[in-house]
Amino acid sequence: MNLQMLFQDFNPSKFVVHCCLLIFITLFALRLDEYISWSYWTVFTPIWVWKALVILGATVGSFVWWRYPHFRLEGEAYIHYKSMLISLALHLILLMFELLVCDQLESSRHLWILVFIPLIFISIVSIAVCIWAVKHDRSFEAELFCAVNVLQFIFLALRLDKFILWSWEVVFVPLWIVMCLSLVGVLYTIIFAAILMRTPEVNTQQRRSSFQSAVGYTFLVIPILIFQVLLANKLDEDIHLSYTAVASPLFISFINLILMSFSAKGANKWWFGMRKDFCSFVLGACPLLQEYGNIGYQPERRQNGVELEQQLDKNDSQIKKADMMKPVLPIISIEMPD
Repeated sequence: MNLQMLFQDFNPSKFVVHCCLLIFITLFALRLDEYISWSYWTVFTPIWVWKALVILGATVGSFVWWRYPHFRLEGEAYIHYKSMLISLALHLILLMFELLVCDQLESSRHLWILVFIPLIFISIVSIAVCIWAVKHDRSFEAELFCAVNVLQFIFLALRLDKFILWSWEVVFVPLWIVMCLSLVGVLYTIIFAAILMRTPEVNTQQRRSSFQSAVGYTFLVIPILIFQVLLANKLDEDIHLSYTAVASPLFISFINLILMSFSAKGANKWWFGMRKDFCSFVLGACPLLQEYGNIGYQPERRQNGVELEQQLDKNDSQIKKADMMKPVLPIISIEMPD
């Protein structure tokens, strides 16, 4: 068992975010169905945990950055640190949106268009963040999602405030467009994986990677599309399902995202001031875990005296048989004349 090989591509940030969102969606659906009567401030607990970890990680990383100036010379340390600060700023704005949503659900004393202002602002800023991320080879999944859905957020706010009375299927038109493009991407990954599986020049690792990508994106996009269809019909009162049943396809997507976080790579090395991959940091901080993880076990069956003697006799007979089968070469003595 080699823990470093198992977790070498593990992305802890995505793992924490997807776990928190999965728990939050489950609690939120149960709260809407009135299976639980908790306040929304309690239902949003996974979100608060997520944001607390972000703030704590950025604080520790900034302390290490300013406390040890020589660490700034390590490779792309400046790019990683700047990326962490940008992510922190976006998370703080998102936290403001989440606080307003929670307060609105509890008191209904705000207009939804005011509640969505931080999210619309994030969507506009995310366009510049995506451009910066492309230039510096950084991941930008969340920023891209916000950037392409700015119109969707505006439609949601106007529909919740009843400034527009469109059906929810029409309100979700921007999201339908995004999902259609995602389906095209999924179809491309499936075709590409099928081509690689039939190409003999491609090695096994590349075939396995393309196949895993195709399966992963399929189980990510298709459940989200099913959820969107069910939600639009539920809000339009065309079907009579519970919110828990409507959200059930999302559980598949987030479980898939959690599994994909073990091969996501690209984690920022300055969160909590680690300055290295998560696995290397954990194994370096816990030598006992590293020693245990590198121990290999091979089960063996003990032999009693009789079995051991029989095994030795068998080995001797095999050796004698091998000696008898050796070719006999005559030795000719040749005397050289004087």
